[in-house]
Amino acid sequence: MEWITMPEAWLALVTLTLMEIVLGIDNIVFISILVGRLPEAQRARARFIGLSLALVGRVIFLLLISWIMRLQQPLFTVLENAVSGRDLILIGGGLFLLAKATVEIHRSLEDAHDGSDAAGGVAVATMGSVLVQIALIDLVFSVDSVITAVGMADHVPVMVLAIMISIGVMMLAADPIGRFVDRHPTVKMLALSFLILIGTALVADGLGLHIPKGYIYFAMAFSVAVEMLNLRMRRKRRAKS
Repeated sequence: MEWITMPEAWLALVTLTLMEIVLGIDNIVFISILVGRLPEAQRARARFIGLSLALVGRVIFLLLISWIMRLQQPLFTVLENAVSGRDLILIGGGLFLLAKATVEIHRSLEDAHDGSDAAGGVAVATMGSVLVQIALIDLVFSVDSVITAVGMADHVPVMVLAIMISIGVMMLAADPIGRFVDRHPTVKMLALSFLILIGTALVADGLGLHIPKGYIYFAMAFSVAVEMLNLRMRRKRRAKS
């Protein structure tokens, strides 16, 4: 516990916590989309369980740091590009996100075309299937999150505490974000587009084509700002009519 008296450890804790919260935004969006397929009475419970799985998975990975770091060692080579275990997880997770987002966009458009409402009491997914999907993608985000933590802090308790705090913040934010996404179809479509963007970035990263996360988050922030302006303009039009 000597890290408690070390100023650099506390600075690492604050920095790592903020970084984990930022990196967790895409996880919240993904969980919000998935639990939106459940009956409304089950959504809060699914969000809590999903984020709890993320917390448990990341803490377990932190306790297996040596194994996690070995995932970055090359396993084989394809066209002169070394492929590691981390690369395979990123590629698999990215393809999963691309497939899931495409299916959800198709469902949303079909529901709108048919005049049906997934939130109107018709469950199109089970709790078990949603939790399995959350667990799978949490695996991808956990690997990247833990590797980030290892690179930013030297003490395992600092890493664990930062991840616990960030997951706690995500638990508080998941419910309002999920309800907001459910209420606004255009926001849900934008969120699904973000999942396609993130999935593409994961596949590219797994193939050795690293896209700086700053570019991705800037694009997402700009799109959100434009959408917020559109929502405000629509509210004003409705108020005048």
